[in-house]
Amino acid sequence: MTSELPRILLVDSYDSFTYNLASLCRKAIPNSQVHIIKNDDINLADLQSYLPYFSAVIVGPGPGSPDVPEDVGLVRDLWNLDDPHLLPVFGVCLGLQSLALEHGATLRRLSVVKHGQVSTVEHTGTDIFKGVGPVDAVRYHSLHVELSGAKNIEELASTHDVENGKVVMAIRHATRPFWAVQYHPESVLTRGGGIEIMLNFWRLACAWSSSHGRVTRPWDQMADGVFGTPWPYIRPPPSTPRTNTPLASSTIKLSIPGLSAPDICEVLGVDDDSSPFVMLESAAQPGRFTIIGCLTSASLRVTYSIGDSFIHLANGESCDQIDLGSHDVWSWLTSFMNKRKVIGGSPEIPFWGGLIGYLSYELGVESLRVSRERIHTEARHPDVNLVFVERSIVLDSTSGNIYLQSIMEDDDEWLTEMVVQLHSAARNYSTYSSFNTSPSSTKARPNTSTVILPDRDHYRSRINMAKEYLFAGESYELCLTANTRITLNDPLAPKASSTYSPSWQRYKHLRELNPAPHAAYLRLHPTTLLASSPERFLSFSRSPGATYQLRPIKGTVRKGPNITRAVAEKALRGSRKEVAENLMIVDLIRHDLHGAVGENVEVKQFCTVEEYKTVWQLVSVIEGKPADDADQAASHYANGALGWEVLRRSLPPGSMTGAPKKRSVEILRQLEDEERNVYSGVFGYWCAGGGGDWSVTIRSCFKYDDRYECDAHSWTKFNNPDFYPGVHEPEHWVIGAGGAITALSDPDAEWDEMLAKLQSVLRVFGAAVPRGH
Repeated sequence: MTSELPRILLVDSYDSFTYNLASLCRKAIPNSQVHIIKNDDINLADLQSYLPYFSAVIVGPGPGSPDVPEDVGLVRDLWNLDDPHLLPVFGVCLGLQSLALEHGATLRRLSVVKHGQVSTVEHTGTDIFKGVGPVDAVRYHSLHVELSGAKNIEELASTHDVENGKVVMAIRHATRPFWAVQYHPESVLTRGGGIEIMLNFWRLACAWSSSHGRVTRPWDQMADGVFGTPWPYIRPPPSTPRTNTPLASSTIKLSIPGLSAPDICEVLGVDDDSSPFVMLESAAQPGRFTIIGCLTSASLRVTYSIGDSFIHLANGESCDQIDLGSHDVWSWLTSFMNKRKVIGGSPEIPFWGGLIGYLSYELGVESLRVSRERIHTEARHPDVNLVFVERSIVLDSTSGNIYLQSIMEDDDEWLTEMVVQLHSAARNYSTYSSFNTSPSSTKARPNTSTVILPDRDHYRSRINMAKEYLFAGESYELCLTANTRITLNDPLAPKASSTYSPSWQRYKHLRELNPAPHAAYLRLHPTTLLASSPERFLSFSRSPGATYQLRPIKGTVRKGPNITRAVAEKALRGSRKEVAENLMIVDLIRHDLHGAVGENVEVKQFCTVEEYKTVWQLVSVIEGKPADDADQAASHYANGALGWEVLRRSLPPGSMTGAPKKRSVEILRQLEDEERNVYSGVFGYWCAGGGGDWSVTIRSCFKYDDRYECDAHSWTKFNNPDFYPGVHEPEHWVIGAGGAITALSDPDAEWDEMLAKLQSVLRVFGAAVPRGH
């Protein structure tokens, strides 16, 4: 060893917990420089010349099997290094299996897999367990090793399963500086065998290097050119000159009791189906703020489809194709927002103006570099569909206040007119209510819809195929989904007026049937999205001191007469399956957040049962902030662009994929017969003042409407030759639903769970799941 800072090489086998392991390493080895490579980034012959630069190697976990060369890459070669290149190596999970297999052990499948399960580990109290007390360790594995026949491999720890018998949990090589554990020391629920093991590994590594006269080579330009910047680091934002004059927000605060969000939307003309409209509504607790965009013909629409080399930028007058150039869509939007910084808004509300809309599931998949040719359909929803909102109304359900806002210059006249309109609307609704005591119905007329469900046998067969992937070690959890299609042959009867929006009436019915804290009505042609999501995905506050929070939900119990909190706690926190599902996603999200902001990531709440209007849910909360040494890099991000980077790195939502994310998505693309499109992506906003809030697109439905198309030069209404104003053609809606498949899943129960989720939205169309399904 030298007086240089410790330098660790972390080999990533495409896992979704790698940055958690890097963080644990940094805590155990002060001031260490952690360089992360994929197991197929470099071959052994080239790597050997760089090993002298490193103090030690850590082999991370990963999907697959140690006897499949494509799964382990160069890992198997590390256990066979010749003496001149030898250095301390520590393996985790797949790393242990590979070490044992290379030295003659036998690989077996567990009778009952352990994914997200906590087990008590019995150890020798020596070596990497020196001074370590009781160990409760998180396991993510379906394969294990038997050491009979293995040469020079010594067992250090094991656990005993009722179903599997004795399972090896830790080993060492008798003569070489190799150690490994089967469990996951980096998991948030591992106790006693986490940082303690890493500290002992580092102590043993230093002792071995000292006794063998091994001295690490000083870092130089040649090594830097291959391995780059050590983790943690924040990816620099695109260099774009900021606007010299930030936009100023003008705000009027009102108190108008009795005026609801739907009332305000109708004042703003939501019934005109030809015009774009956006509302993000907190229709139930614990949601608080509702944001309504007051769009104009000049409001900028931003759309993008995967594979295009351009962005569509449109308003009511024109539609242009803007070449991306050297940008991808993420950096282009960062530059777009960097030129539109807003200041002076009310600090007590989260949105002053900015982008509102949705991002598709496939957009997140693209960022994982999962390749599969897109399925070509005529009804292609944009993968990015956003509008830049300059005028908005924000409702605070806690204080009852209404905020009118504009970031347009000299817009006092509109603000004044809107105050008058809202007060007038409140008087009109009050007068109407005093004469009309029966509530108006938003229900769809019965027997007007054709429902095409997924095929039951086909879906159940896909569940069994998913479980086979889990047993083989390819994934820990797979979120399998399917689409249901609804054709409305006789849509809601139009009123006498020429402007009438059936989709708005259906949204109002949805919010009555399934009120949710993260609801939305987004009419951004060609897509209309009605959402009643219970799950916030990512929120981030304004700088300075911005916090990035994710709130995964795994586990739901519907309320009923006998479903008390105690009953819900037992059904959710008392279920190994529910807690395991939640834990897997928590560990995955910690990894995503560590990758974006660095070391400062904390689980603020783990598997807490929260009460919602219609359900009890098992919710965890993970928060991150840029570490002190990353503040300078983070400060280069303007207008919440670091939050945008966190979003980019975190999509698609882990609760909608499974873990490890990349391999799970690859498997799901084989199991699912069509693209998810809007479903299981995210919808929300990016405030030009710096904050953002995005929710998972579940409990939702969406349709494609090509009557208002954007060509290269303009938006054209009614340009579809098959459409005639005043004639209602059938509407075609899609509802996505599914569930997390684990090794404990029962196909019939999973089918029933999918139908239950589907039913919450299907009722909006006056339809129900047909009997016999």
